Amino acid sequence: MTLEANPEAQAPAELVNVTIDDVGISVPKGTLVIRAAELVGIEIPRFCDHPLLEPVGACRQCLVDVPDAGNGRGFPKPQASCTLEVAPGMVVRTQLTSEVAATAQRGTMEFLLVNHPLDCPVCDKGGECPLQNQAMSHGRGESRFHETKRTFAKPVPVSAQVLLDRERCVLCARCTRFSDQVAGDPFIALVERGAHQQIGVGPSTDDHDAGGTEPFHSYFSGNTIQICPVGALTSADYRFRSRPFDLVSVPSVAEHDACGASVRIDHRRGSVTRRLAGDDPEVNEEWISDKDRFAFTWTRQDDRLRTPLVRDENGELQPMSWPGALAVAGRLLEGVRGSVGVLPGGRLTLEDAHAWSAFARVSLGTNDVDFRSRAVGPEEADFLAAHVAGTGLGVTYAELERTRRVVLVALEPEDEASSIFLRLRKAVRARGLKVLTVASHRSRGSEKLSAELVRAVPGHETEALAALDLGAGDIVLVGERAALVPGLLSAVAALDGPRIAWVPRRAGDRAAVEAGLLPNLLPGARPVTDAEARADLAAAWKVATIPGVRGRDVEGIVDDAADHALQGLVVGGVEIADLPDSARARAALAAARVVVSLEVRRSEVTEHADVVLPVAPPVEKSGTFVTWEGRRRGFDTAIHEPGSITDTRVLAGIAEEMARPIGFRTTADSLADHDSVGRWDGRHPEGPSAASAAASRPAAGQVVVSTWRQLIDDGRGQDGQAEYKATARRPVARASAATWSSLGVADGGTVVLGGTAAFPAVVDDLPDDVVWVPGNNGVNLRELGLGHGSVTTATSGDDA
Repeated sequence: MTLEANPEAQAPAELVNVTIDDVGISVPKGTLVIRAAELVGIEIPRFCDHPLLEPVGACRQCLVDVPDAGNGRGFPKPQASCTLEVAPGMVVRTQLTSEVAATAQRGTMEFLLVNHPLDCPVCDKGGECPLQNQAMSHGRGESRFHETKRTFAKPVPVSAQVLLDRERCVLCARCTRFSDQVAGDPFIALVERGAHQQIGVGPSTDDHDAGGTEPFHSYFSGNTIQICPVGALTSADYRFRSRPFDLVSVPSVAEHDACGASVRIDHRRGSVTRRLAGDDPEVNEEWISDKDRFAFTWTRQDDRLRTPLVRDENGELQPMSWPGALAVAGRLLEGVRGSVGVLPGGRLTLEDAHAWSAFARVSLGTNDVDFRSRAVGPEEADFLAAHVAGTGLGVTYAELERTRRVVLVALEPEDEASSIFLRLRKAVRARGLKVLTVASHRSRGSEKLSAELVRAVPGHETEALAALDLGAGDIVLVGERAALVPGLLSAVAALDGPRIAWVPRRAGDRAAVEAGLLPNLLPGARPVTDAEARADLAAAWKVATIPGVRGRDVEGIVDDAADHALQGLVVGGVEIADLPDSARARAALAAARVVVSLEVRRSEVTEHADVVLPVAPPVEKSGTFVTWEGRRRGFDTAIHEPGSITDTRVLAGIAEEMARPIGFRTTADSLADHDSVGRWDGRHPEGPSAASAAASRPAAGQVVVSTWRQLIDDGRGQDGQAEYKATARRPVARASAATWSSLGVADGGTVVLGGTAAFPAVVDDLPDDVVWVPGNNGVNLRELGLGHGSVTTATSGDDA
């Protein structure tokens, strides 16, 4: 199929001349009156209106007088300015110049307050409530209502996290419109009529959901709380905890994925009480996922590390001062220098990632460094070096909305990149964007994108991609799971015409690539094996030499440490269960002579470490995340925690104890050094060569595993949020009816994968002999040695 190229520019919008409160203005045709008024600085009160939702005219608070509709005749009664489009010659009078409009607005406000409770002092919205503000500015001075107000039982659990106080609702329909139009989860709606109308909650009919007991299951449900103008919807964990005037608000960036969503952190007495979506039209607009909103308590769990720990002669970890712990770490690492593997993980800011890179090359003298705390493939490192590192701002959110077709390869945006999902859905609804997904089946997220399924058995995505006719005007978004499919990244890199963007799952992955936290890559896209590139970096860092041998990747580091070929490990915030072979990783930690750990909370690594150095989480430091776009997203310290130290400062301290300093101590200096080093303008790294390994095929009694990690899972970054985690989708195994029949598994029965992992069986439209299961819900598949494309046994768990 051949598609025409996208037009470079659109025709200029037709302008319409209107008059608002005797002020003339020219606005594009189709502009709503309420927006035109904003352009001349006139605020019309409103509740239902929201610039990112379709107009509905539900609350009637924005009534205006229109004496001339542009045809010489006026409207006989006030009109809702949030649904009325401008017309040539239209004359509009708002409450500022028209008593008709002012009277209409006061009347509407009076009706809204008839049954509204007078509970402002205990309402979570108190102090930041549009109803309070507009009742004061546009309402009557005294109430004429003396009867008993209507009441309801409260609160109603719309979900485990979202609670509804029905008597506060003003029927603006913001929540129902967001759920339907933006998130695609229309599980709540306005029901009944007249005085009986209210938010109705009914059971979901979507069998993809099946989680918990409440009906409203959405990854984006918290947005309904934020846009509710009256406190009818509240958060279970924030309810009655604070008032806006008690909070200190700091803008920041979400740390749970690579989307770089803008958030606002509200804290009180040194503790974060809530997070809200920030307003950033270029990135997340005004929406964030529930993970970004609610999963912030992971940093204050009981296992939080506050003091450096050093293992004594009896094998016990003992507290030690920072100078002492840094000295011990420096002495131990100096003793094994040149034989140390570095696993910094994917949580790092650009500043900290650059410090890890400098520490590995300058202080430890090694290229055995890999940020990928997950399963990897032979092509990925070369793909990242050639097509991601140093490319700057590439495909953007805005371009996703403007393009004609987006192809998802080994990527499930709703689970792995929530802001991308929302922007794609917006474009699908607004202008019919065509989305294709190369996958084993249509997930719930792809259904909400109206995505066309390009069906592929796991491990055979390369053939499915090759069958597509792609060209200019197409964008290919490739996820990190592509690394597990032989030849897929090579095929993506070889595409001629479409733009390509790599979308990792972790917030620090793109910064790690830019900083050179790969065995074949140095900062600024410099190839490790290029002597000129190494000399250029050595001159910038003022060192004699940079190691020139391609290092070990994460699998090589783990294997060689387990076999004593590497003597030391420096690990930063890596979960052992996420590594390609967790049993082998545990053996590596046990075998290494020296293990130094930099982490926020205790983990499995802590139990093997000789030195444990606590580092600051994002909320307690400033830094820069780099998004999947290549966009830098800087943020400041929200909470100043005494003794909370960045990775950069810790690594600089160790380096100085080794008498091999990295040249900077602060994150500001690290960023300056990264920018000073700059992008290599010499020979670009070569791309991956196509892998030839054939995908495994199942024998009788075996299946091919299709999997990814869902947004809400067992990851430790969600610890401490019981209400939020209760909204997770129930872990099930999905396969075709023929597959279940061949295995003797009944629909609704139990299937056991790999002899140990049991899941409820659900019939879905997948290729035969393929079973989809979540990656880390109840069972961490990596612990079983399973991943996307793995072949494993499958048996009925219902057999006696």
